Amino acid sequence: MTLALFPAGLWAQQDGAALPHVVVLATGGTIASTYDEQAGALRAALTGEEIVASVEGLAEVARVSVEQIANVNSRDMTPRIWLELSRRANELLAMPDVAGVVVTHGTDTLEETAYFLDLTVTSEKPVVVVGAQRAPTMRDSDGPRNMLNAVRVAVSGEAVGMGTLVVMNGQINAAREVTKTNTLDVETFQTLDFGLLGVADLEAVRFYRAPTRRQTIPLPADARLPNVVIVSEYAGSDGRAIELLLEDGGLDGLVVAGLGLAHVSTPTLSALRRVREAGIPVVVSSRVLTGRIVPLYANNVDLLDIGAVEADNLSPQKARVLLMVAMTRTTEAEALQRIFDR
Repeated sequence: MTLALFPAGLWAQQDGAALPHVVVLATGGTIASTYDEQAGALRAALTGEEIVASVEGLAEVARVSVEQIANVNSRDMTPRIWLELSRRANELLAMPDVAGVVVTHGTDTLEETAYFLDLTVTSEKPVVVVGAQRAPTMRDSDGPRNMLNAVRVAVSGEAVGMGTLVVMNGQINAAREVTKTNTLDVETFQTLDFGLLGVADLEAVRFYRAPTRRQTIPLPADARLPNVVIVSEYAGSDGRAIELLLEDGGLDGLVVAGLGLAHVSTPTLSALRRVREAGIPVVVSSRVLTGRIVPLYANNVDLLDIGAVEADNLSPQKARVLLMVAMTRTTEAEALQRIFDR
């Protein structure tokens, strides 16, 4: 079944112009989910080919081909899949006949995958990550509209050089800046600090600003992403979780979701000192939704003294992504801080 979303031919290429080629890399998520009667719940089941075939008007916007990278709910997204997505996106975008790449993805970890691709895809051609808050079997499914808009953005000349973009609910946001803000609403992905980049509306794709603080860190062909863990601060934090991670072994890097301006309790500071003495990078971010870290208090200075890296305005989950990628280049605190300051 196809769904009529807009008047036929609204964005059709004129005067016999050749349609641009977009490759969809499918990974699953709500946009690919159907209702499992036996389980009584939604499961990622539809293939990328099935998603594309369900969207009326797509063939008028681009020639779309599909590759199935995974078919998982995004709670099960992994660094291994990230590496495959990045590798394949770089290969595809190096091909002259590919105008852009669209990644279909579950919304739970979509912003992390988008930021990873923003950091590691070297082409200036568009990469667009898209998902849905309503499954295709739901009456108010937003997947087909989001998918159509994602392809429209991917073939837009204005999207070139904008990095990896998240397109949902007719809004275009930058991968570094966007976050999921609501568990169920279709207008869930927002850039709280700076606002959206542009829109994909009934008439056209329009950008009104460029992304902030973009950087690219190409990965080596044999890249292995380090094991980086996020630990959150709270009233009464005793640092024990950090001690256990250190005792367990296998910890390559640590991100702390601190209080306020990335503050940590006195016991947590002691635990972090031991992590640093073990040569493990530590990044401090804030669990607060907006704003950047400024070393205003003695606690901030204490963290800097032990060699912790400040995450600027990155959320803990984005700070983890950047640390994982940066550690393929360096584990030295000053060098890491320069990367986080870019």
